[in-house]
Amino acid sequence: MQGIDLHTHSNISDGHLSPEQLVSAAAAAGIHQLALTDHDSMDGIARAQQAALAHDMQIILGVEISSQWSRPNTKKSYGVHVVALNMQHPEPLLWALEQQKNIRAERAVLICEKLAKILKHDFLPDALALAGGHLDRVTRSHIAQALQARNVVTRLQQAFDRFLKEGKPAYVAFDGLSLQDTIQIIHQAQGFAVLAHPTRYDLSATNIRYLIELFAQLGGDAVELAPENDPPATRQMVNRMIAEHDLSVSIGSDFHGEHMPWLKLGKTPQPKAEQSGIWERFI
Repeated sequence: MQGIDLHTHSNISDGHLSPEQLVSAAAAAGIHQLALTDHDSMDGIARAQQAALAHDMQIILGVEISSQWSRPNTKKSYGVHVVALNMQHPEPLLWALEQQKNIRAERAVLICEKLAKILKHDFLPDALALAGGHLDRVTRSHIAQALQARNVVTRLQQAFDRFLKEGKPAYVAFDGLSLQDTIQIIHQAQGFAVLAHPTRYDLSATNIRYLIELFAQLGGDAVELAPENDPPATRQMVNRMIAEHDLSVSIGSDFHGEHMPWLKLGKTPQPKAEQSGIWERFI
């Protein structure tokens, strides 16, 4: 659906552009319905709304929430992101996000402590500077950028592959809301719960299918369509699960900015004719 992007980031979390710059870039890209979905923060929404007054653009209230889920037959916990959209009464969610910010700050410190033991350098000041001095905004992306700036890695993905992703020596799980609690709080805020990028969690096909099924069972509303550069079989699998569980679809670029140039603002997968877009349900 041209002109709609329901998953973007500003420098309130790990994006490169300010909320105002993001709105200007979105207008230039022909976007008329934009959701700012920073990680565990809605602090940039009011600024985006003010900037959008100069353009023919609707800002959808949004946030990307870090959450956890597990399978009953294993004690292993998996991280997952849920995008909350179009909240009509966001107060219950805002309270939960304050707790998430504290967890994010503690996690950043722990990750950098692990890196300091491995690499004999404290990367927290570098990551903190990239996050505008806000410890509760420091994400693994900021830490990866700090590693790249110090020439520890040549690419951001190398930082994750060597140190930061699950199973690597500096990984620290984000011990935040459960998937069930996340969906419940979004609904309390009278918003829609969207499973973000289901093919981006290094999960097996079996676990992707289980995650989508679980998300539907817990009352989730929509699933983001898999990007067009995913293998056709993967995209078809996600589409089958969406249809099987009668879920709506969402579309978003996951735009971050120049440090992730492969994610283009407004470049989103297109829904099939039979799929129902979550944006059709916005008030």
